[in-house]
Amino acid sequence: MDALTTLTDVHVVWLEDVGMGDVPAVGGKNASLGELTRSLVSSGVRVPEGFATTAAAYRAFVAANGIEPAIRTAIDEYRAGRTSLREAGEAIRELILEGQFPPDIAAAIREHYRTLSQRTGHDRASVAVRSSATAEDLPDASFAGQQETFLNIAGERELMDACRRCYASLFTDRAISYREIKGFGHLDVALSIGVQRMVRSDLGASGVMFSIDTESGFPGSVLISAAWGLGETVVQGTINPDKYQVFKPLLSATQYAPIIEKTVGSKERKMIYSRGGHARTRTVDTTDEERRSVVLTDSEILALARWAVAVEDHYGSPMDMEWAKDGSTGELFMVQARPETVQARRSASEFRIYHLRESGPRLASGAAIGESIAHGLACVVRDARDIDNFRDGAILVTQMTDPDWVPIMQRAAGIVTDHGGPTSHAAIVSRELGVPAVVGTGNATSVLEDGKPITLSCAGGEDGEVYDGTLAFDVEEVDLGMLPKTRTAVMVNIASPSAAFQWWRLPVAGVGLARMEFIIGNLIRIHPMALVHPERVTDFGEAARIRELTNGYSDLREYFVDVLATGIAKIAAPYHPHPVIVRLSDFKSNEYAHLIGGGSFEVAEENPMLGFRGASRYYDQRYREGFALECRALKRVRENIGFSNVIVMVPFCRTLHEADLVIKAMAENGLIRGEAGLQIYMMCEIPSNVILASEFARRFDGFSIGSNDLTQLVLGVDRDSEQLAGLFDERDEAVMSMIAQVIGKAHAAGIKIGICGQGPSNHPDFAAFLVKEGIDSISLNPDTYLKTVTVIAAAENQER
Repeated sequence: MDALTTLTDVHVVWLEDVGMGDVPAVGGKNASLGELTRSLVSSGVRVPEGFATTAAAYRAFVAANGIEPAIRTAIDEYRAGRTSLREAGEAIRELILEGQFPPDIAAAIREHYRTLSQRTGHDRASVAVRSSATAEDLPDASFAGQQETFLNIAGERELMDACRRCYASLFTDRAISYREIKGFGHLDVALSIGVQRMVRSDLGASGVMFSIDTESGFPGSVLISAAWGLGETVVQGTINPDKYQVFKPLLSATQYAPIIEKTVGSKERKMIYSRGGHARTRTVDTTDEERRSVVLTDSEILALARWAVAVEDHYGSPMDMEWAKDGSTGELFMVQARPETVQARRSASEFRIYHLRESGPRLASGAAIGESIAHGLACVVRDARDIDNFRDGAILVTQMTDPDWVPIMQRAAGIVTDHGGPTSHAAIVSRELGVPAVVGTGNATSVLEDGKPITLSCAGGEDGEVYDGTLAFDVEEVDLGMLPKTRTAVMVNIASPSAAFQWWRLPVAGVGLARMEFIIGNLIRIHPMALVHPERVTDFGEAARIRELTNGYSDLREYFVDVLATGIAKIAAPYHPHPVIVRLSDFKSNEYAHLIGGGSFEVAEENPMLGFRGASRYYDQRYREGFALECRALKRVRENIGFSNVIVMVPFCRTLHEADLVIKAMAENGLIRGEAGLQIYMMCEIPSNVILASEFARRFDGFSIGSNDLTQLVLGVDRDSEQLAGLFDERDEAVMSMIAQVIGKAHAAGIKIGICGQGPSNHPDFAAFLVKEGIDSISLNPDTYLKTVTVIAAAENQER
């Protein structure tokens, strides 16, 4: 049954007999399920069996019960202000719930249900009964969930009752309000009912999946949210789910497992089926083990990601999907797919950067939704019954949202929630409305005071922050298509994995400096040697903290390797296949000591800046076991996750002998220069690196000038000294002479050389000097890229 004309008089149809061309007959949701069923099963995508009633069946129901005039009257009364939204909705729903299906339609629904029961091997199959409006889930509207879903329905009587309730849900307060906002005619929208066999995700897990990064719009990522039990907890945002990200371009290479993020959510509760009583489902607390555990295995994450790619390829656009895992069989199912509607419409060339000009006390943090900044008075609304208390233009602060909250969400300057993740209702609607939000803070309604001014910032990548007071900010807009081209490779410096996707649209030549220290200090937080030798950590509090952070890892060293590897991979993903230069750890001993457990392994130094740092640690007995973990993580990034574009860089290498020792230590840990295309670079930041550049060039594949340390050591000026700040300048003749020398020596040796400091951004004349000397690459902090690339291009034009 392929042609739409054959469905105008049909009242019930099997899902495998409909597709996306049948949206007017069965709605976007059921048409999509049909499309998945008949087109993607061959790709391994599993879809629960089922059938759908058509829009013709709905209209026949309305006509047979003679309720259309009453619906028109109720809507007209509401629009005229003579009755409230609640009263109008209740009146229409009551008419529908009291209606009866025409006998032929009722018989067709029952017959299809009996056949479905036989197909699934049950006398009375448990089914999910879902609403699919003919205007729902279209590319220009993503407010899925406006109508109701009924789960765990068994038997013909329950099924017919659920079908009536689906029809009635077309006129809930939120559905009426939504259509008023969108301009859909209330009687122009019909409803199709989808009936599918229940997947026993109450015994397993479920969640949401996008084939695009929902915040940055990075198209190379699959984003998966996962929780125990039925999926409503994830969609509604009542819990903080697990979050996984997979890099799509490497999925076709089966030797790789390109999982670039795996964050365990708290998952405090789950929805399961009820036993007895009127309610079909109930929400219960999860066990401690469930909260600590990862919901999906790596193989399941990759399987879902491959399904996401198959669905996206079939539809030709980024997709928003729902999945479920049957706990009784272990099978995965796709239970919904619809177009992603926010990032897919965004221009790839228009780029907007928000900058906070001030700082203030941080009050709360969570997942950032959007990339903008907003400020206003906090309006704390804990219950939907108090929605009328919301003040236009305020920052809405609440525990969670559902479709009932949409009318005030669109009037808010920003939104902050206690619960939910990037795929929750609050997140989806905030993106659609273009309202910045920070979701899943855990405590916003407790710590944010009603009526007080706050600033909400989503400008730092995936991490959203809420600050006290009204902070000033700037907005910078640019058309990336108008940026000049440069001969010099312009790259970016990235430290935080959560911020890496934020800058994917910049037309950069890769990452010139990825700092490992941020991942170790902010995500791992534990001294690597404390994970190798936890028995040597003498502080009881630190020992307890180590056990807490490494919970779920039988080998504590694997915690370090796992978190570091996925962090590096996430930095590498947006810039693949361009080079991503990852610097090995360069903490000073006092910085290492501040890590958890660090006091048991570090000795206080008079001058850590010139002490036990960089290359000198890697082969030393005091740290070599920790260095082995760094090497294991990098090897995993390149050979298991698949980012062979990662280049390893050695910092603060004082002598040629030290270079040989480091290269030997790396090889002993599986990082062999030249093997599997591995390149090893050296930071050129010590005068000896310049003086002996020709000899160092025989050991390394490239140099990167670290102008801060080089300036400090050439001029003998402490770079952290306020008293000597006036003397610290990379444009000093001595420093520029050293830079010119090492560029010339690197090129004479046939290796590449770049710079990864902020000098070119701060000083246009310094950028011009580097261009004149023929430097191969300049790596900048991303927020300075836009202004500096034009400076570099201008300098190149002057050299022509």
